[in-house]
Amino acid sequence: MSSLCSVAVLLSCLVLLFLAKESLSHPLCNDLTAPLTLKQPLSFCQFNGSVCCNSHEDLKLQKQFKAVNVSGSCSSHLKSLLCSKCDPFAAELFRAELESRQVPVLCNSTVSSHKSTQSLADIDFCTRFWSECQNLSVTNTPFASQSGDGGNSTIYEIWKSRNDFCKTFGGSSDESSVCFNGQAVSFNISKATSPSPSGICLEKLANGSFLNMEPHPDGSNRVFLSDQAGMIYLATVPSQGSREVLTIDETNLFLDLTEEVHFDAELGLLGIAFHPDFLRNGRFFVSFNCDRVKWPECSGKCACNSDVDCDPSKLDSDDGATPCQYHSVISEFFTNDIIDMFSGTYVKPVEVRRILTMGLPFASHHGGQILFGPKDGYLYFMMGDGGSKGDPHNFAQNKRSLLGKIMRLDVNNVPDAKAMSQFQLWGNYTIPKDNPFTQDKNMLPEIWAMGVRNPWRCSFDSERPSYFICADVGEDKYEEVDMITKGGNYGWHYYEGPLPFNLSTSSKTSKNSTKITNPIFPVMWYKHSDVNQKEGSASITGGYFYRSSTDPCLYGTYLFADLYAGVIWGGAETPLGSGNFTSSRIPLRCTSDSPISCSSDTDSSSSSSSSPPLGFIFSFGQDNNKDIYLLASSGLYRIVRPSRCNFHCSLENGTSLVPSRQPDRSPPSPSSSQRLHNSYPEVHRESREQYISKT
Repeated sequence: MSSLCSVAVLLSCLVLLFLAKESLSHPLCNDLTAPLTLKQPLSFCQFNGSVCCNSHEDLKLQKQFKAVNVSGSCSSHLKSLLCSKCDPFAAELFRAELESRQVPVLCNSTVSSHKSTQSLADIDFCTRFWSECQNLSVTNTPFASQSGDGGNSTIYEIWKSRNDFCKTFGGSSDESSVCFNGQAVSFNISKATSPSPSGICLEKLANGSFLNMEPHPDGSNRVFLSDQAGMIYLATVPSQGSREVLTIDETNLFLDLTEEVHFDAELGLLGIAFHPDFLRNGRFFVSFNCDRVKWPECSGKCACNSDVDCDPSKLDSDDGATPCQYHSVISEFFTNDIIDMFSGTYVKPVEVRRILTMGLPFASHHGGQILFGPKDGYLYFMMGDGGSKGDPHNFAQNKRSLLGKIMRLDVNNVPDAKAMSQFQLWGNYTIPKDNPFTQDKNMLPEIWAMGVRNPWRCSFDSERPSYFICADVGEDKYEEVDMITKGGNYGWHYYEGPLPFNLSTSSKTSKNSTKITNPIFPVMWYKHSDVNQKEGSASITGGYFYRSSTDPCLYGTYLFADLYAGVIWGGAETPLGSGNFTSSRIPLRCTSDSPISCSSDTDSSSSSSSSPPLGFIFSFGQDNNKDIYLLASSGLYRIVRPSRCNFHCSLENGTSLVPSRQPDRSPPSPSSSQRLHNSYPEVHRESREQYISKT
């Protein structure tokens, strides 16, 4: 009987633990931009701190309120409703990602929420508003747009009953949304989290060095692997626990681009991405570097040009290359036999068009990763600042430069001559209408976010796609992890990590170095000098939020590494949904029954109780089961059950229970003035440029 009680208690704890994993709302404005941080509170709406209105917008709301000429108890309800646009959670209240609304979702039911939203449980604000304001004329109110008669009637005359009114404007607050209860959104959040992982257990599945891994869009156990030299392979991944190796048919390449790709140091094939509708249209995309001296088709506009006050003839050669000798290219390919794809036999893909071609001023800091947004279907392109110490031309902050930016492109529509001329496009793509700077003539419309140095591996959380995380390689002192938001500026070259960057260390400072306001600081970082005083540097490699059932104690942890350290860190968000992360190093072991031995020929001391000699961690990969892989210079490794390495995880059992799925919410908005606590992990450092040239 006592053992049964213990089991019951354990299961109850697990249930509570899983419920604690539910995602919470995040500050985000109705236009999906980050809230402002005001020095003075608003005078009419009386918000303080983080808000979605400036003083001018606050004044407009005050004038709108006065124009309605309302009195009595309805007056306070209408004012609070108008001011909901200034709430830092306005995107949630107005369901901004799903629809276009002028009225927030009004709470109209008694709810039981995992979020413990303040005062929601007993509030039916929709009924209260109807009761007090049903005789209100909709003229000059947010209800006018849905009145259907030009806004000349009262609320009662249009909707007739409380049921009809609340059917139109009402909603509830549950695990995936929040409603308006007449007050500013507030949360009482607990800090309950899952057990911390005691370690990560690895098995080695393949030798060889790869830079990219993408799961096959058909949902099978196949993946695409590419190396930096320009070859793309199709591989079959063995099931967890099978003790089998990963199978790659190197004699039957999926695609060989070694003739087009220039591979040297930071140059090569840097990214692959499959169209969301790949199984029907056969479209996929490759990001690589080329050398115009060796390949005549390597030709594009130089990123150092008069638009950004840069003259390539005045730039010094870099590693023997002239300015804009090397280019970044995104090419679209088509595999012309979709039926054969399902049998595993591929007809060699053919290039369809160049999406983007851009000449590079220097030979480093090109990012190069490409990703399709899981919710919007647009192509995201991560581009570094173009190289040279300290970004001397301040490309990352230059509004007319694509260097030091994250771009968002529509590759489903081919631009016409008018669009090419109007937007001065760099290739065959169009601009998504909701890109943040489409109406700003001083900004290039491709830009989604700016102020990054060299984003090296970004990812969308597979369970919360609005969590878009990028690791950004630092220069002198810090490596950082950023939460990417629409229109965000991440500070480089004025800031490195959480602190100002010493521009005096740069050999040249551009006259375009205009100070910025409200930079977004990283959610995690580590300091070079705290790690290796002699070398004084490091190079971050971004990863994924762990969402596999294989290791339940890792679930929801953001994994990242350092290129040279051969170690992994886990970032934990506490409280969940807050955007506040702390990171810590997670011990590594390789299971003794790994399909391929993790010990190197020269390292006889390696054992299941010590860290495996990974070499250099280039990247992470993920398969269709959400299992995570390390792509290292010594081979390809997969995270397996912790018990295989004698690590303890209280959640691990025969069925590998994991916490319940976290609903997607709006991304958190790190404050421009916030310095988030972060533990400093131990790493070794060497510049990325120094390593890749060695391989």
